[in-house]
Amino acid sequence: MSAKPTGRLAHREDGLYLMLDRLFTAPIDDVWASLSRPGGLAGWIGTYTGSPETGAVRFRLDEPDAEWEYVSILKCIPPKRFTVNIGEGDAARHVILHLVEGAGMTTLTFGQRLHSAADAETVGPYWDYYFDRLVAARHGKPLPDRAHYHPHAEYYRELVVPKRAAEPIH
Repeated sequence: MSAKPTGRLAHREDGLYLMLDRLFTAPIDDVWASLSRPGGLAGWIGTYTGSPETGAVRFRLDEPDAEWEYVSILKCIPPKRFTVNIGEGDAARHVILHLVEGAGMTTLTFGQRLHSAADAETVGPYWDYYFDRLVAARHGKPLPDRAHYHPHAEYYRELVVPKRAAEPIH
């Protein structure tokens, strides 16, 4: 199977975001567990330590030499959405996750705020890779090869920034 880039750019009230979606044939609570519990995260991206109830945890990717990063949980409404900052200071990545369930399916919409549209070139392949790992892990399939995601950079480099919606006249 050949990996395909899936992201798009979108304006939100607080900036430009790279957005990705994945669809699961699973209840929302089951998908939420894959995104919010150490055991669910371990199969596809990493793990965390700490107490999410306090709004602060530390996260580490399941990668050689990965360092622990601080995560500030800004908003959490189980099992529907959470907003976090991963890392600290200017290097922090502002991330949103939103889940919607309907007709036996759960849609995951992910977004990361970008400093500029050019950031999509590196951010897009990264998240395509990890969310494809999530899909594979949930289906008990082999995890994808990261090398298949390097060509995604061209797709993300060519994304067009959408025009902002006109401001309403008051």
